[in-house]
Amino acid sequence: MARRKRSVEIDLDGLIERPRDELVAIWQASFTTKPPRGSSQAFLARLLAYDLQVEARGGLGPRLEKRLLSLAAGETPKPAAPRLKPGAQLVRTWNGVTHRVDVVDEGYRYRDETFTSLSAIAKVITGTHWSGPRFFGLVSRKKAA
Repeated sequence: MARRKRSVEIDLDGLIERPRDELVAIWQASFTTKPPRGSSQAFLARLLAYDLQVEARGGLGPRLEKRLLSLAAGETPKPAAPRLKPGAQLVRTWNGVTHRVDVVDEGYRYRDETFTSLSAIAKVITGTHWSGPRFFGLVSRKKAA
């Protein structure tokens, strides 16, 4: 989308009920260009509603924006580690010692201490930096590369 010229006060809930010609006028008052050619009334209303929400509350986070841009460029994204729910337990044997980590609401519990990341626990166990999800087998070396 083109850069915003100026802020326009609009009732977000009533936007979808406005006729197309009003939406085009709102668009032209808000942006330096005409709306996308052949856009339907419903599509224009959605685009304007999205833009208003971005203006009011902020846009996409930088990580998500970077991920979406790489997908649009045809790149294969790195797989994310699976989301673990509280109550799950991870078990890993390292140098003959079995280590258990419990997933809790606050993060991860290991030996009566709560950590915010699996990588921090992997570092405590091994003494060196590791990818926590990879150390605990949540993503494979091949997928992480």
